[in-house]
Amino acid sequence: MQGVRRYSPLTDGGGVTLELATTTNSPLAIDVTESTEMRIRRLISENTVVIFTRSGCCMCHVMKRLLLSAVSVHPTVIQLEEEEIAALPDGAGAGDAAEDGGEMPAMYIGGTRVGGLESLVALHLSGRLVPKLVEVGAITEMLLH
Repeated sequence: MQGVRRYSPLTDGGGVTLELATTTNSPLAIDVTESTEMRIRRLISENTVVIFTRSGCCMCHVMKRLLLSAVSVHPTVIQLEEEEIAALPDGAGAGDAAEDGGEMPAMYIGGTRVGGLESLVALHLSGRLVPKLVEVGAITEMLLH
């Protein structure tokens, strides 16, 4: 994994990039004995809203902007190497890896795979995105008023 990126709201090119190194002297160090599948599952469980993407994916940027502008949610964005994509859990939430890695980018809310950009837009337009984000604690109802 190349790194975890957190972005400031509504800024182009801004934000902070945290590179996850395999060194042991960093508090952000990766346990090199942890499998790719376990690392991805851990990142999904540790982050309320997380988007997994591949290098140069413009759809990830669109998803991030939608979450920021529509509901003020700052997703964690993790760029995967091509060989790591197959380790993403499938949409059933059962923890099994999808055979083809599924749709990219892949967003998880509260540990459940939502899908890609089309799924995010469908959730938003149907009015189900905000209740889902409130349910998992990504936003509070007070922020909505």
